[in-house]
Amino acid sequence: MSTAPARKPDPGPPAHVAIIMDGNGRWAKARGLPRIAGHQRGSEAVRRVVEGAQDLGIGYLTLYAFSSENWKRPPSEVEDLMGLLRVYLRRELAALHRNGVRVRFIGERHGLADDIVSLIDEAENRTADNAGLTLIIALNYGSHNEIVRAARAIARDAAAGRLRPDEIDETRFAGYLQTIDIPDPDILIRTSGEQRLSNFLLWQSAYTELVFMDTLWPDFNKQNLAEAIDEFHGRERRYGATSG
Repeated sequence: MSTAPARKPDPGPPAHVAIIMDGNGRWAKARGLPRIAGHQRGSEAVRRVVEGAQDLGIGYLTLYAFSSENWKRPPSEVEDLMGLLRVYLRRELAALHRNGVRVRFIGERHGLADDIVSLIDEAENRTADNAGLTLIIALNYGSHNEIVRAARAIARDAAAGRLRPDEIDETRFAGYLQTIDIPDPDILIRTSGEQRLSNFLLWQSAYTELVFMDTLWPDFNKQNLAEAIDEFHGRERRYGATSG
């Protein structure tokens, strides 16, 4: 009498998925469309992926929406991106709140338009008590700047006698970052085939599994997200130790 092999336990979803949303411009160029068309389709992909993350049981989803280096783009494109952000927050906030999503932002608010800062504040305040997916939007964010600002804050506290130098360790340092109460990403996905971190969550991604996918961001969907998670589950995370 044969017995069926024991099924492997379901590993469950990763706690935190971070995504570098890349390829909007190439998507538009391939179709003979202006870049703004790619960004518009990219905002639709955001909705699909947020819904997909909820369906898959992911606890935290961080999206790299606008880097501190993106200000170097043509002013017209920057304004288009900020306009899409306004539209997204005004249009999607009610649905996000209704679905229990908690919205957070990381990055520098200095330099953003006042109305965008107000929309950010409204989104965070309105959804603060939600217990579902935490959606973190990295806006005007750069990891180098985040780390430098943390170092400055530590130096100020040490100079003021609130912190002894020998108390500064990795845990204490991480407490000065903007992600203080957010777990480090388990997996970081970059779309469009590019294979670099682009100044995104450098400290937090020290042991994050990196998955690079050829799919352009406007075409990205729940199935692509599930495929990336399947690849993540197929890896052995050793954190510097040996495998056996």
